[in-house]
Amino acid sequence: MFRGNPSHTGVYDALGVPKLTGVKWRFHTNGYILSSPAVAAAAAYVGSTDGNLYSLELASGTQKWKFKTGARVVSSPAVENGVVYFGSYDGNFYAVDAGTGQLKWKFATPGERRFAGKHLHGTLPAGETMPDPFDCYMSSPVVSGGKVYFGSGDGNVYALDAASGTVSWKFQTGDVVHASPAISDGTVFVGSWDSYFYALDAATGKEKWKFKTGEDHEIYNQVGIQSSAAVADGIVYFGCRDSNLYALDARTGEKKWAHNNKGSWVIVSPAVKDGKVYFATSDSAMFHAVDAKSGAQIFSLKLTWPMFGSPAIAGDLLYQPSEDGKLHTIDLKTQKPSWEFQTEASQQNLAAFSTPDGKPNYAAAFTENFYENMIIGVNEMYSVGMIFSSPVIVDDVIYFGGMDGNLYAIH
Repeated sequence: MFRGNPSHTGVYDALGVPKLTGVKWRFHTNGYILSSPAVAAAAAYVGSTDGNLYSLELASGTQKWKFKTGARVVSSPAVENGVVYFGSYDGNFYAVDAGTGQLKWKFATPGERRFAGKHLHGTLPAGETMPDPFDCYMSSPVVSGGKVYFGSGDGNVYALDAASGTVSWKFQTGDVVHASPAISDGTVFVGSWDSYFYALDAATGKEKWKFKTGEDHEIYNQVGIQSSAAVADGIVYFGCRDSNLYALDARTGEKKWAHNNKGSWVIVSPAVKDGKVYFATSDSAMFHAVDAKSGAQIFSLKLTWPMFGSPAIAGDLLYQPSEDGKLHTIDLKTQKPSWEFQTEASQQNLAAFSTPDGKPNYAAAFTENFYENMIIGVNEMYSVGMIFSSPVIVDDVIYFGGMDGNLYAIH
């Protein structure tokens, strides 16, 4: 499942790739891949904006089957007991047989939508409500205790019976929920675009506590929780568009600390291992390692492009996706970059959208400060082959998707 386990720590019990050999295989879809793959029973499962969920042979990347939905699949699938669970922008949540691709059941929500705000990111016309193109993910399901949990654009967090799809409970928040719920010690942890982070009883859906993050009623830039939480040692960690990474007491919701990133969003879901929290930022393109208990800085690295994809750890190496179409490898022992991998589209198009020092050249894609131009610019930047998908590490292979439509297996 997304982030590897119900507590979403992003840590994989795998050898990893200390030295890059190359591409083991790649599989091309007819859309972007924002979905993070799930690996189970010698197969990789991943969604695409072409509306399909794909099942691929893990060894070769050969397609086993694909399941067609009515819209883009940017939810990361979860696999449990031979069933694949995922959501689609058609408003349905699906359970599909992992071996055959046959539908087992589907659940219809009242409908998906993106977060929206007036004068969004300062674009014009100022009085118009605009869907946010940076609300690019959907909630990825987590399966635990016979239930499957996920958030929806209708503002609800759902718990469905994993076998039948019947509703166990639903909890209404004040806005879109596109973060993925994390589960630990019988509690569901999830943030909403309503600026609150919630702790819910996993059995009943009853609210245990909620925590208020920042607001922005001017241009709706510094508000909203896209980051999925990670839970470790009684503390829950999550990023927010108010530019903070938060650490809260998992039992009470009390703030332990917050790392402020001075205006730069934290979209990634943090990785937590051995008393350290690892996360990256958007516009400031910073990678941080901080002490899990105090939030004190351990080390940081300045990269060149924003990061939306979440870090994954195997052994002493961390793999961080970036919008420049590169998967950066960071050696946690030396606290320095190791090797990097570049997507096909990045190799072809990165130079056209970069400044001489390698940073994003937004002027090449964004022109008039009007909403339509922002949408055009975002899509032009996608041609760089950005990596929004979070890596999954199994044995000595790393699996992740690119905005060039490829699912990569590198070793």
